Amino acid sequence: MGPSAEQTANGTIRGEGDDARIFYDGYWVRYYAPPGDTPAAKRALLISLARRVFHHTEPGINTPGDKLALARQAYDAETDPVRKRVNGAMLAGALFNRAIDILNVLSQLANDGVAVRQDNPIMVECEKCLREAATFGRMVKHYSGEEGIDELWGQPLQAFVMPMAEYYQSRYAKVAKSMLNVDTIAGRMTEVFAPLPEFDGVVGRIERLAAAARAESETFRSDPLTFTVWPQFVEAAEAIAEFRPCLPANMDAAARLRFRTARWLLVRGKDILIYVAGARVPMPKTTREYLERCDAFTRGDFELN
Repeated sequence: MGPSAEQTANGTIRGEGDDARIFYDGYWVRYYAPPGDTPAAKRALLISLARRVFHHTEPGINTPGDKLALARQAYDAETDPVRKRVNGAMLAGALFNRAIDILNVLSQLANDGVAVRQDNPIMVECEKCLREAATFGRMVKHYSGEEGIDELWGQPLQAFVMPMAEYYQSRYAKVAKSMLNVDTIAGRMTEVFAPLPEFDGVVGRIERLAAAARAESETFRSDPLTFTVWPQFVEAAEAIAEFRPCLPANMDAAARLRFRTARWLLVRGKDILIYVAGARVPMPKTTREYLERCDAFTRGDFELN
């Protein structure tokens, strides 16, 4: 965040080329110029978003678009609430992939010089699939099992119905919220571990991971910079995983429980930073529960359950 953040309007761009950044909600986010509103560009963006959706959500839901009828039939027939949620997640995947299938056809038509109007039935069907996918996407959990990430499922619909420039603006707003989520977690971790002599030196590692997480959340995978950003992110996460506290000898049972809880909070915080930076959207439920555990620890509650 810059010193004049309070006076800077959202959407303000500074710098040029690889150094360009755009301001949103207190953060200067790496800026990428949006592509043109062409069928090929929409298709490429939606395929990229599909990879992200399925990469960051639970396994087994990447249902092919040609299985849509079967997925819907299975969802309608299921009565067990746990299994029905999973069937709903599989239906979301099928709907999303059906939309991609349609876009592939539209892109080929565009390459052949055939223009398809927005009110064409096939375009209407594509939008309908994305809207349904966004609805059933609320049943899908993050791969950690922590919570659903509704915003991931809503982004493809936004990318389809919005002009490219407008969609990119919404992306920067989400990245800024993700950065705030990262800083909230890292800041609370610092407050917890700075006073603990056994964890001397870990605060610097937390700060390094937070900086790497912010960079990861703002960097497109297609950007060559990812070959620098991603290794730094992985190294910073591993540095926390490999941290070994300096434990006093002859700890009693209470001290051992306190240490185990602190160690759990460290690893848990690291994991959430990875989740948020990877998904590039906030994880409010997971964050809230983690902050509550940190508060309990500072009050002297060292229970792990």
